[in-house]
Amino acid sequence: MTTQTLDRAADWAARFSQRMNRVRASEIRELLKLLDQPDILSFAGGIPDPALFPAEEIQAGYAAVLADPGLSRQALQYSVSEGYLPLRQWIAERMTRDGMPCEPGNIMLTAGSQQALDLIGKLFVGPGDTVVVARPTYLGALQAFNGYEPRYRDLPAGALEGRETDLPRGALGYFVPDFANPTGVSLTLKEREALLDLASGLDMTLIEDAAYRELRFSGEATPTLLALDIERSGGIDQARTLFLGTLSKTLSPALRIGWVCGPKPVIEKLVLLKQGADLHVSTINQMVAHRAVSEGYDQHLHRLRGAYGHKAGVMLRALERTMPEGVTWSRPEGGMFVWIDLPEGIDGATLLARAIEEERVAFVPGAPFFAEVQTPNAIRLSYSLPTDAQIEEGVARIARLIGRVRAEG
Repeated sequence: MTTQTLDRAADWAARFSQRMNRVRASEIRELLKLLDQPDILSFAGGIPDPALFPAEEIQAGYAAVLADPGLSRQALQYSVSEGYLPLRQWIAERMTRDGMPCEPGNIMLTAGSQQALDLIGKLFVGPGDTVVVARPTYLGALQAFNGYEPRYRDLPAGALEGRETDLPRGALGYFVPDFANPTGVSLTLKEREALLDLASGLDMTLIEDAAYRELRFSGEATPTLLALDIERSGGIDQARTLFLGTLSKTLSPALRIGWVCGPKPVIEKLVLLKQGADLHVSTINQMVAHRAVSEGYDQHLHRLRGAYGHKAGVMLRALERTMPEGVTWSRPEGGMFVWIDLPEGIDGATLLARAIEEERVAFVPGAPFFAEVQTPNAIRLSYSLPTDAQIEEGVARIARLIGRVRAEG
């Protein structure tokens, strides 16, 4: 690199806004590049198994829309920022069936729920404002909020009660109640009620990220935060909870279909922000997604749940069989992740470097998932993508390496 090039890079850096100091590359996105190395067994990316995508239905949807002159003109044109009305109607009906009575006017479609997080951050978070999150929490949410310069307060598991005295009023709270990324753990009904009590006492706005809710493969379903909130408040427009849904984990990530459901005054402001961001989600993708979910969606979900439940079982049995003493892990009833707590003194990032070099296996170190107080002796494994044999072999390699590290230490 020439001196002139270095000077230009420094000049650009001086021109960036102050908030860019808080924006960092995602360690997970960087780890996904390892998937291009065929000899790496990867548990890093929490991405759906492409073998489960309804590719034929999606292909048929595009063909049908483009073959119809009227539909094709609509599909290839600009559209309203709120989103394709038939799809919003389908979402409203489905959410109502799940205990969250709402109307299409309570829903805005987004380019995946990740865009919803960014727009909500823009709407609610200013420099120095407080965002309350779980410990650990979804790294993508931290990335979405970081640009708006918040202060974070994190809540460890089981520490929801009695926190009114040490948290500020009017904060924004972000939680993944069902099969959380990264832990795979869900909030119990008691914990959900306690979180709503906390939010009420502190006048906190809650974000409920339900990205994995439809992927329950065992246990009994628990009411959503929004459903409990509506029951308390008397209606969605009186609620304090914003519900984020997505079709990325169930239909296809590439369609980029997510949504926000909440009180109409909030949705109206988010629509204005979306108009300034990208106008609207791809019209043809919305129309194709609507066709794909209108028939056979529950049967498709049944297939997904069976597949991911099987893979989770393979991983949990492999962990039981191979992990050395002192290693503990979560036991998810849905979603895509298992969280592993390592013995004290074993750093997840250091373990990853050795795992790639010595065992050719990848995972995500735990530290990036902590907003306030980091815990380095943890890692996240995803079972969604590898085969049964890869899961068993990869877990055995990680266990072997942990055993060596303990013996060395």
